[in-house]
Amino acid sequence: MIRIAGDIAIAQTVDFFTPIVDDPYLFGQIAAANSISDIYAMGATPILGLAIAGFPTDKLPLDVLEQILHGGADKAIEAGFTVAGGHTIIDDVPKYGLVVTGVVSVNKIVRNSTARAGDVLYLTKPIGNGILVSAHRAKKLLHRKPSLDEAIRWMTMLNRDVAKVMVSAGASAATDVTGYGLIGHLLEMCEGSGVGAEIATNAVPVLDGAREALAKGFRPEGTMRNVRTFRNRVSLNVSESEFTLMCDAQTSGGLLIAIASERAGELETGFRESGLFYAKVGVLTPDRGRITLST
Repeated sequence: MIRIAGDIAIAQTVDFFTPIVDDPYLFGQIAAANSISDIYAMGATPILGLAIAGFPTDKLPLDVLEQILHGGADKAIEAGFTVAGGHTIIDDVPKYGLVVTGVVSVNKIVRNSTARAGDVLYLTKPIGNGILVSAHRAKKLLHRKPSLDEAIRWMTMLNRDVAKVMVSAGASAATDVTGYGLIGHLLEMCEGSGVGAEIATNAVPVLDGAREALAKGFRPEGTMRNVRTFRNRVSLNVSESEFTLMCDAQTSGGLLIAIASERAGELETGFRESGLFYAKVGVLTPDRGRITLST
Protein backbone atom coordinates (compact mmCIF):
# COMPACT_ATOMS: atom_id res chain seq x y z
CA MET A 1 0.00 0.00 0.00
CA ILE A 2 1.57 3.29 -1.12
CA ARG A 3 0.21 6.85 -0.87
CA ILE A 4 0.56 8.45 -4.29
CA ALA A 5 -1.15 11.84 -3.89
CA GLY A 6 -3.17 13.53 -1.17
CA ASP A 7 -5.49 10.96 0.37
CA ILE A 8 -5.19 8.50 -2.53
CA ALA A 9 -3.18 5.30 -2.11
CA ILE A 10 -2.57 2.35 -4.41
CA ALA A 11 -2.72 -1.23 -3.20
CA GLN A 12 -0.88 -3.96 -5.06
CA THR A 13 -0.88 -7.73 -4.72
CA VAL A 14 0.07 -10.87 -6.64
CA ASP A 15 -0.97 -14.51 -6.43
CA PHE A 16 -0.87 -17.57 -8.67
CA PHE A 17 -1.09 -21.34 -8.32
CA THR A 18 -1.57 -24.66 -10.10
CA PRO A 19 -5.02 -25.91 -11.19
CA ILE A 20 -7.39 -27.16 -8.49
CA VAL A 21 -10.18 -28.05 -10.95
CA ASP A 22 -10.06 -29.79 -14.32
CA ASP A 23 -11.98 -27.15 -16.28
CA PRO A 24 -9.42 -24.56 -17.50
CA TYR A 25 -11.95 -21.73 -17.76
CA LEU A 26 -13.14 -22.30 -14.19
CA PHE A 27 -9.53 -22.54 -13.03
CA GLY A 28 -8.89 -19.11 -14.55
CA GLN A 29 -11.93 -17.67 -12.81
CA ILE A 30 -10.98 -19.12 -9.42
CA ALA A 31 -7.36 -18.00 -9.69
CA ALA A 32 -8.40 -14.48 -10.66
CA ALA A 33 -10.99 -14.19 -7.86
CA ASN A 34 -8.34 -15.39 -5.42
CA SER A 35 -5.82 -12.84 -6.70
CA ILE A 36 -8.26 -9.94 -6.43
CA SER A 37 -9.31 -10.88 -2.91
CA ASP A 38 -6.36 -9.19 -1.16
CA ILE A 39 -7.35 -5.88 -2.76
CA TYR A 40 -10.88 -6.18 -1.36
CA ALA A 41 -9.53 -7.17 2.06
CA MET A 42 -7.69 -3.83 2.19
CA GLY A 43 -10.86 -1.90 1.35
CA ALA A 44 -9.51 -0.97 -2.09
CA THR A 45 -11.07 -1.03 -5.56
CA PRO A 46 -9.19 -3.00 -8.26
CA ILE A 47 -8.37 -0.99 -11.39
CA LEU A 48 -5.76 -2.97 -13.34
CA GLY A 49 -4.51 -6.53 -13.71
CA LEU A 50 -1.51 -8.27 -15.26
CA ALA A 51 -1.55 -12.00 -15.92
CA ILE A 52 1.18 -14.40 -14.80
CA ALA A 53 1.17 -17.86 -16.35
CA GLY A 54 3.34 -20.92 -16.79
CA PHE A 55 2.30 -23.50 -19.36
CA PRO A 56 3.61 -26.86 -20.68
CA THR A 57 3.37 -26.17 -24.42
CA ASP A 58 4.75 -29.63 -25.22
CA LYS A 59 2.08 -31.43 -23.17
CA LEU A 60 -1.14 -29.45 -23.57
CA PRO A 61 -2.73 -27.62 -26.51
CA LEU A 62 -2.57 -23.84 -26.41
CA ASP A 63 -6.36 -23.58 -26.41
CA VAL A 64 -6.22 -24.79 -22.77
CA LEU A 65 -4.08 -21.74 -21.92
CA GLU A 66 -6.48 -19.58 -23.90
CA GLN A 67 -9.40 -20.83 -21.81
CA ILE A 68 -7.51 -20.17 -18.56
CA LEU A 69 -6.72 -16.62 -19.63
CA HIS A 70 -10.29 -16.13 -20.81
CA GLY A 71 -11.66 -17.21 -17.44
CA GLY A 72 -9.38 -14.82 -15.60
CA ALA A 73 -10.17 -11.94 -17.93
CA ASP A 74 -13.92 -12.48 -17.54
CA LYS A 75 -13.62 -12.47 -13.75
CA ALA A 76 -11.62 -9.24 -13.92
CA ILE A 77 -14.34 -7.66 -16.08
CA GLU A 78 -16.90 -8.73 -13.48
CA ALA A 79 -14.75 -6.97 -10.87
CA GLY A 80 -14.69 -3.81 -13.02
CA PHE A 81 -11.16 -3.78 -14.43
CA THR A 82 -9.13 -5.02 -17.38
CA VAL A 83 -6.27 -7.48 -17.57
CA ALA A 84 -3.99 -5.27 -19.66
CA GLY A 85 -1.20 -7.74 -20.38
CA GLY A 86 1.17 -9.99 -18.50
CA HIS A 87 3.87 -12.59 -18.97
CA THR A 88 3.90 -16.31 -19.74
CA ILE A 89 6.72 -18.83 -19.55
CA ILE A 90 7.02 -22.48 -20.56
CA ASP A 91 6.69 -24.64 -17.44
CA ASP A 92 6.13 -28.30 -16.58
CA VAL A 93 2.78 -27.63 -14.87
CA PRO A 94 0.14 -24.99 -15.68
CA LYS A 95 0.19 -22.02 -13.32
CA TYR A 96 -1.92 -18.88 -13.44
CA GLY A 97 -2.73 -15.79 -11.44
CA LEU A 98 -2.81 -12.02 -11.48
CA VAL A 99 -0.93 -8.99 -10.32
CA VAL A 100 -3.71 -6.61 -9.27
CA THR A 101 -3.51 -2.88 -8.59
CA GLY A 102 -6.22 -1.11 -6.62
CA VAL A 103 -6.93 2.38 -5.33
CA VAL A 104 -8.29 3.49 -1.96
CA SER A 105 -8.71 6.65 0.10
CA VAL A 106 -6.14 6.62 2.89
CA ASN A 107 -8.82 7.07 5.55
CA LYS A 108 -10.66 3.99 4.25
CA ILE A 109 -7.75 1.55 4.24
CA VAL A 110 -8.54 -1.65 6.13
CA ARG A 111 -5.46 -3.34 7.59
CA ASN A 112 -5.01 -6.77 9.13
CA SER A 113 -3.09 -5.33 12.11
CA THR A 114 -5.56 -2.86 13.64
CA ALA A 115 -8.08 -5.12 15.38
CA ARG A 116 -8.97 -4.46 19.03
CA ALA A 117 -9.86 -6.63 21.99
CA GLY A 118 -13.65 -6.87 22.19
CA ASP A 119 -14.11 -6.74 18.41
CA VAL A 120 -16.53 -9.26 16.95
CA LEU A 121 -15.34 -11.58 14.17
CA TYR A 122 -17.31 -12.33 11.00
CA LEU A 123 -16.57 -14.77 8.16
CA THR A 124 -18.14 -14.30 4.73
CA LYS A 125 -17.65 -17.70 3.05
CA PRO A 126 -17.77 -21.28 4.35
CA ILE A 127 -14.50 -23.16 4.76
CA GLY A 128 -13.53 -26.70 3.69
CA ASN A 129 -12.79 -26.34 -0.02
CA GLY A 130 -9.25 -27.67 0.39
CA ILE A 131 -10.50 -30.93 1.89
CA LEU A 132 -13.22 -31.28 -0.74
CA VAL A 133 -10.78 -30.72 -3.61
CA SER A 134 -8.47 -33.36 -2.09
CA ALA A 135 -11.32 -35.88 -1.85
CA HIS A 136 -12.53 -35.11 -5.36
CA ARG A 137 -9.06 -35.60 -6.83
CA ALA A 138 -8.64 -38.95 -5.10
CA LYS A 139 -11.40 -40.48 -7.26
CA LYS A 140 -12.59 -42.53 -4.30
CA LEU A 141 -16.21 -42.97 -3.36
CA LEU A 142 -17.27 -41.73 0.05
CA HIS A 143 -20.60 -42.60 1.61
CA ARG A 144 -21.78 -39.50 -0.22
CA LYS A 145 -19.52 -38.61 -3.13
CA PRO A 146 -18.28 -35.04 -2.64
CA SER A 147 -19.38 -32.59 -5.28
CA LEU A 148 -17.26 -29.55 -6.05
CA ASP A 149 -20.19 -27.58 -7.46
CA GLU A 150 -20.89 -25.65 -4.27
CA ALA A 151 -17.20 -25.15 -3.54
CA ILE A 152 -16.67 -23.82 -7.06
CA ARG A 153 -19.58 -21.42 -6.63
CA TRP A 154 -17.92 -19.92 -3.57
CA MET A 155 -14.39 -19.97 -5.02
CA THR A 156 -15.45 -18.04 -8.12
CA MET A 157 -17.41 -15.50 -6.04
CA LEU A 158 -15.80 -12.09 -5.65
CA ASN A 159 -15.40 -10.56 -2.20
CA ARG A 160 -16.32 -7.18 -3.71
CA ASP A 161 -19.76 -6.69 -2.18
CA VAL A 162 -18.88 -7.85 1.33
CA ALA A 163 -15.87 -5.50 1.21
CA LYS A 164 -18.12 -2.54 0.38
CA VAL A 165 -20.31 -3.29 3.38
CA MET A 166 -17.23 -3.81 5.57
CA VAL A 167 -15.79 -0.40 4.67
CA SER A 168 -19.12 1.35 5.06
CA ALA A 169 -19.63 -0.13 8.53
CA GLY A 170 -16.15 0.91 9.68
CA ALA A 171 -14.45 -2.44 10.22
CA SER A 172 -11.43 -2.40 12.55
CA ALA A 173 -9.43 -4.92 10.53
CA ALA A 174 -9.79 -7.64 7.92
CA THR A 175 -7.96 -10.35 6.03
CA ASP A 176 -8.95 -12.82 3.36
CA VAL A 177 -8.82 -16.51 4.24
CA THR A 178 -6.64 -18.46 1.83
CA GLY A 179 -3.67 -20.84 2.08
CA TYR A 180 -3.03 -20.54 5.83
CA GLY A 181 -6.62 -21.40 6.63
CA LEU A 182 -8.93 -19.65 9.07
CA ILE A 183 -6.54 -20.24 11.99
CA GLY A 184 -3.40 -19.03 10.20
CA HIS A 185 -4.91 -15.82 8.90
CA LEU A 186 -6.58 -15.13 12.24
CA LEU A 187 -3.24 -15.63 14.01
CA GLU A 188 -1.66 -13.12 11.63
CA MET A 189 -4.37 -10.60 12.51
CA CYS A 190 -4.03 -11.28 16.24
CA GLU A 191 -0.25 -11.04 16.32
CA GLY A 192 -0.22 -7.85 14.26
CA SER A 193 -2.90 -6.29 16.44
CA GLY A 194 -1.65 -7.48 19.83
CA VAL A 195 -4.83 -9.41 20.64
CA GLY A 196 -6.10 -12.98 20.96
CA ALA A 197 -9.32 -14.65 19.84
CA GLU A 198 -12.02 -17.05 20.91
CA ILE A 199 -13.67 -18.96 18.07
CA ALA A 200 -16.90 -20.96 18.35
CA THR A 201 -16.26 -23.73 15.82
CA ASN A 202 -19.95 -24.68 15.63
CA ALA A 203 -20.59 -21.14 14.34
CA VAL A 204 -17.99 -21.43 11.56
CA PRO A 205 -19.75 -22.23 8.25
CA VAL A 206 -18.45 -25.40 6.56
CA LEU A 207 -19.06 -26.64 3.03
CA ASP A 208 -21.37 -29.63 2.77
CA GLY A 209 -19.40 -32.87 2.71
CA ALA A 210 -16.14 -31.44 4.07
CA ARG A 211 -16.46 -32.99 7.53
CA GLU A 212 -17.33 -36.38 6.03
CA ALA A 213 -14.34 -36.23 3.66
CA LEU A 214 -12.07 -35.26 6.56
CA ALA A 215 -13.37 -38.20 8.61
CA LYS A 216 -12.50 -40.49 5.67
CA GLY A 217 -8.89 -39.34 5.80
CA PHE A 218 -8.70 -36.66 3.15
CA ARG A 219 -6.16 -34.20 4.54
CA PRO A 220 -4.38 -31.98 2.01
CA GLU A 221 -0.69 -31.41 2.65
CA GLY A 222 -1.22 -27.64 2.88
CA THR A 223 -3.86 -28.18 5.55
CA MET A 224 -1.68 -30.54 7.56
CA ARG A 225 1.26 -28.14 7.31
CA ASN A 226 -1.00 -25.53 8.89
CA VAL A 227 -1.99 -27.97 11.64
CA ARG A 228 1.65 -28.65 12.50
CA THR A 229 2.67 -24.99 12.32
CA PHE A 230 -0.15 -23.48 14.38
CA ARG A 231 -0.87 -26.24 16.94
CA ASN A 232 1.17 -24.76 19.79
CA ARG A 233 -0.52 -21.37 19.47
CA VAL A 234 -4.08 -22.66 19.78
CA SER A 235 -5.92 -23.87 22.89
CA LEU A 236 -8.19 -26.73 21.90
CA ASN A 237 -11.53 -27.39 23.55
CA VAL A 238 -12.60 -29.26 20.42
CA SER A 239 -11.58 -32.48 18.67
CA GLU A 240 -8.42 -32.82 16.63
CA SER A 241 -10.47 -33.20 13.45
CA GLU A 242 -12.31 -29.94 14.18
CA PHE A 243 -8.97 -28.17 14.63
CA THR A 244 -7.80 -29.64 11.30
CA LEU A 245 -10.91 -28.30 9.61
CA MET A 246 -10.26 -24.82 11.02
CA CYS A 247 -6.75 -25.06 9.52
CA ASP A 248 -7.93 -26.19 6.07
CA ALA A 249 -6.01 -24.37 3.36
CA GLN A 250 -8.53 -22.37 1.35
CA THR A 251 -8.57 -21.14 -2.22
CA SER A 252 -10.42 -17.87 -2.82
CA GLY A 253 -11.95 -17.91 0.66
CA GLY A 254 -14.04 -15.25 2.31
CA LEU A 255 -13.10 -12.19 4.31
CA LEU A 256 -12.48 -12.46 8.04
CA ILE A 257 -13.65 -9.14 9.47
CA ALA A 258 -13.11 -7.64 12.93
CA ILE A 259 -15.46 -4.86 13.97
CA ALA A 260 -16.26 -3.06 17.22
CA SER A 261 -19.23 -4.64 19.01
CA GLU A 262 -21.20 -1.39 18.87
CA ARG A 263 -20.93 -1.38 15.07
CA ALA A 264 -21.57 -5.09 14.54
CA GLY A 265 -25.29 -4.51 14.07
CA GLU A 266 -24.59 -2.05 11.27
CA LEU A 267 -22.38 -4.60 9.54
CA GLU A 268 -24.99 -7.35 9.83
CA THR A 269 -27.73 -5.03 8.56
CA GLY A 270 -25.58 -4.15 5.56
CA PHE A 271 -24.98 -7.80 4.78
CA ARG A 272 -28.65 -8.70 5.09
CA GLU A 273 -29.86 -5.77 3.01
CA SER A 274 -27.38 -6.69 0.27
CA GLY A 275 -28.37 -10.37 0.38
CA LEU A 276 -24.87 -11.43 1.41
CA PHE A 277 -23.74 -14.47 3.37
CA TYR A 278 -22.05 -13.99 6.73
CA ALA A 279 -21.45 -15.77 10.03
CA LYS A 280 -20.45 -14.37 13.43
CA VAL A 281 -17.70 -16.77 14.48
CA GLY A 282 -15.99 -15.30 17.54
CA VAL A 283 -14.57 -12.39 19.48
CA LEU A 284 -11.12 -10.88 20.02
CA THR A 285 -9.55 -10.98 23.48
CA PRO A 286 -6.62 -9.29 25.27
CA ASP A 287 -4.69 -12.62 25.27
CA ARG A 288 -2.11 -11.59 22.67
CA GLY A 289 -1.45 -14.04 19.85
CA ARG A 290 -3.47 -16.85 21.41
CA ILE A 291 -6.55 -18.49 19.91
CA THR A 292 -9.01 -20.62 21.85
CA LEU A 293 -11.31 -22.99 19.96
CA SER A 294 -14.55 -24.07 21.64
CA THR A 295 -17.91 -25.36 20.49
